[in-house]
Amino acid sequence: MAGWWQAGGDTAALILSAGVQAAAAPIPLPGLRHSGFDHLLHRGVCRPTRRLCSPTSAPTPNLSKKPKFNSEGSESYVNSLDYLLQEKREQALEQEPEKLPMQDCPDLDSLDRDEDVPLTPEHRKLVERFSMSLQVIPSVHPGETMFLPRRQPPPCILDCSYLKPRNHLEGLFFSSPPAQQLSFLRSGLLSNLYLHALACPRPLLQWLFQLLAWPPETSSAAFGLLWDLSVDGLFRQSGEDAHMWCPELPEIREAFHSLGAHSPAWHPQAPAEHSGRVLTRAAGLSCEEQQDPVQETALDISLSYICKFLTLCALAQPGATTDANLLDLMELLCRAGLDVGLRLLPKTDLQQLLLQLLENIRQWPGKLQQLCSALSLVSDHHHNLLALVQFFPDVTSRGRRLRSQLSLVVMARMLNQQETCPLWQEKAQLLVLSRLLSCMRPSSLAQRLGSGPLPPCQEQPLPPCQEQQPRAGAELDRTVCYLCHSLLTLAGVVVSCQDITPDQWGELQLLCVQLDRHLSTRIRDSPEAMHWTALKDLAAQTAVRWQELLSCRCPRPEAGPLLR
Repeated sequence: MAGWWQAGGDTAALILSAGVQAAAAPIPLPGLRHSGFDHLLHRGVCRPTRRLCSPTSAPTPNLSKKPKFNSEGSESYVNSLDYLLQEKREQALEQEPEKLPMQDCPDLDSLDRDEDVPLTPEHRKLVERFSMSLQVIPSVHPGETMFLPRRQPPPCILDCSYLKPRNHLEGLFFSSPPAQQLSFLRSGLLSNLYLHALACPRPLLQWLFQLLAWPPETSSAAFGLLWDLSVDGLFRQSGEDAHMWCPELPEIREAFHSLGAHSPAWHPQAPAEHSGRVLTRAAGLSCEEQQDPVQETALDISLSYICKFLTLCALAQPGATTDANLLDLMELLCRAGLDVGLRLLPKTDLQQLLLQLLENIRQWPGKLQQLCSALSLVSDHHHNLLALVQFFPDVTSRGRRLRSQLSLVVMARMLNQQETCPLWQEKAQLLVLSRLLSCMRPSSLAQRLGSGPLPPCQEQPLPPCQEQQPRAGAELDRTVCYLCHSLLTLAGVVVSCQDITPDQWGELQLLCVQLDRHLSTRIRDSPEAMHWTALKDLAAQTAVRWQELLSCRCPRPEAGPLLR
């Protein structure tokens, strides 16, 4: 019995030893020799890398756990219960550092609620040291205050005291109050009454023209009837004796006044009042109240109706207006086009009207100097004057001539060079532009602006503070760049409107040299001053255009005998 037990014990020991060997046999894993899957006793505690504020992930299990062998080589397995307890303690130590970042990480909602926490002085100094203000050149001109907000349109009364009704319906219209007369207009009864009549009363046409300044529901009906009556009258007349009623300048001023134009806009200041503050005055609103989008849309619609009808009048009756009235009307329209509420709106109707009025001037180019002098005083801001130059497209010879001459006058006025430059000599425009380019050096402009006269809103100079000096220097730097950008754009307009002749090739080459000497090499671009980078890009583009123009217009040298 004892022998059998001993034999059975040896057999059991043999089976257990075989199982231990099978369990202890290492699984071959290529490439993981020095990886994180080794035994804890060989690699220490493994802490997986996790992102900050990431949710606690489940502990990574040990894929291969090697049994521990004793030094004598006996195949006795380590106590599995002690080993499991040790592994559990190590996993708990691995999870504790992962919970700490989650507790220290603030909630995103709490960050939004704590936005108004003041910065410490150290943090404020650090932010001011590395802060960068994005100073860019505005792409839209600031505009002028031409039209003030209006609460309701002014009364427009039809004067029919001298009119005799031709039928019962017309008599009913004449005797009706103003509100019912507007109902006649909106319902279409006036169209049936006068559209195919032999003659339309002049007071009715004047009344319809003044209604163009009313809200859109009334102005649209008035414009439709006024246009149909005028075109129908032109078609019914034969030959060159066709006559059409056209509003005079006082009537146009009255319509603009009904739109909200304030009286100071009609009386431009004298040139002496402008000369001392051209470089320092900032364009802004003259009133605290601004128009809402609904009123701006109504203003744009009314101005579009007025410009379309005046264009029809200029085409049908080109000689009905004197040159003096044409110049005053063009100045009035340019002032209206620079209104603050109309800056972002297209001005196609205004441009067409200005071109047609320009073609109707009889004494051309004798009135060019008077027209350019008047238009250059419409605004004190250089960007507004640049936008005014762009009101005249370069699609006609007179339009190109006016754009070029007006650009030179504006540049000379901005640089205080009106008396020193021969502005009114057509063949010397490129030479005058070359002289003005030498005055556009940024350092020269900064010196002029820094030592120039005071703006109108500041009567006495304020003592500079230490904290205000850097801000004042940055503002002066931006103002210089802004002015130089407008002047360089005007210089490009002057060259683009020229018909370069062979005797002007040397002048164009001199312009390229002056541009490179006084602007391209004098502009410093920096990531902290994007406005200077924009100016340098404009200078580079202008130089490329002038060089291309020079290469296309200049004659090429003849080929020698070898090339032939």
